[in-house]
Amino acid sequence: MNGGVHTEAQRHGEEVRWETRRIGAAPLLLAIPQAAMQMPAVLWFHGLSVDKETHRKELERIARAGFLAVGVDAAGHGERRLPDLDARIDVSREETIRFMLGLVEETAREVPGIVRALVDEGLADAERVAAVGISMGGYLLYRSVITTPSLRAAVAILGSPEWPEGDSPHLHLDALRRVALLSITAENDENVPPGPARDLHRRLGGSDRAHYLELPGAVHLMCEADWERTMHETLRWLALHNR
Repeated sequence: MNGGVHTEAQRHGEEVRWETRRIGAAPLLLAIPQAAMQMPAVLWFHGLSVDKETHRKELERIARAGFLAVGVDAAGHGERRLPDLDARIDVSREETIRFMLGLVEETAREVPGIVRALVDEGLADAERVAAVGISMGGYLLYRSVITTPSLRAAVAILGSPEWPEGDSPHLHLDALRRVALLSITAENDENVPPGPARDLHRRLGGSDRAHYLELPGAVHLMCEADWERTMHETLRWLALHNR
């Protein structure tokens, strides 16, 4: 469940410095606008089998837009990659999803502590914390909205709120209404069909705090034009709801 990331035009704006750190068990990659304190913050959740480093370009772009951008290595990934991760996901689709959702649940339990630590350090403004997730990270995004009520805005890219078993996020409509939620899907996504996210937003109803975008003709591994539109809509949503 890893979404496509492609080249992008050079962005201008804030100068950015990079830091790595660990909060609890979670390794982080921070893109920080210079002299930034108590910034609006954006957590970024990656896809299956990749890591926070995969999204340096996206993190830098978010930071240049004036946010503290925080890439999070999910459980079993990146600096804490499981030695048998490839074998664990080279199985049936049902087994892969079940295994992936276990890692998603483990990571989602870490998110409140990550947010608290960033706020306590003076880097993030407690009232302006958002999250973005792609593919597996989109699943994580929906769960994190429930585990971390302080999130102000959220963008789920190529993820599903409807899980095959357990406490599926789509059952928590009140929690999902609490956050400004943008869901972006691909019409022809062969890995994460768009139906569940589309149905969720139908249930959430019309609101300027809940928006659904389905990219026509797009697949899970997006072309450059679709990825550029995705990033444009993501940054626009963050500017509207996390400033």
